[in-house]
Amino acid sequence: MRIRILVAGKPALAYAKSGVEEYLKRLGRYGSYELEFLKAGDSESVSAALLERSAGSFRIAMDERGEALVTQAWADKFAALEMRGDIKAVSFLIGASDGHTPELRAACDAVWSLSKLTLQHELALVVLLEQLYRVATLRKGEPYHR
Repeated sequence: MRIRILVAGKPALAYAKSGVEEYLKRLGRYGSYELEFLKAGDSESVSAALLERSAGSFRIAMDERGEALVTQAWADKFAALEMRGDIKAVSFLIGASDGHTPELRAACDAVWSLSKLTLQHELALVVLLEQLYRVATLRKGEPYHR
């Protein structure tokens, strides 16, 4: 199963660039993880672009109003998606600085939260990548997740 991360705008802050590079490098050992940056803009144009680019995949919008899951629940949900057999790709969607539109959230298969706090989108990307790495190591029985 391919994992795609679609995000509005490239990270500009040094910590975010470094974190993204580090976790993408780590994730390379665990499967197919693709990161795609879309042009930043207003909520409507970014949400439309995210929906277009994620067509045909299982869509998960990252949004503070979404379902808050513990890491083990993420791992369980990934296992369930893989068992379905009809899902070839999962796309995680991180929107513009003013968030996703209600239409995007409604069109997604799931809406998950990284935190009940509102996160700056560059930080949200790093947190998402770290959690994907944590889930990958957990599923392999490696000691990263304690």
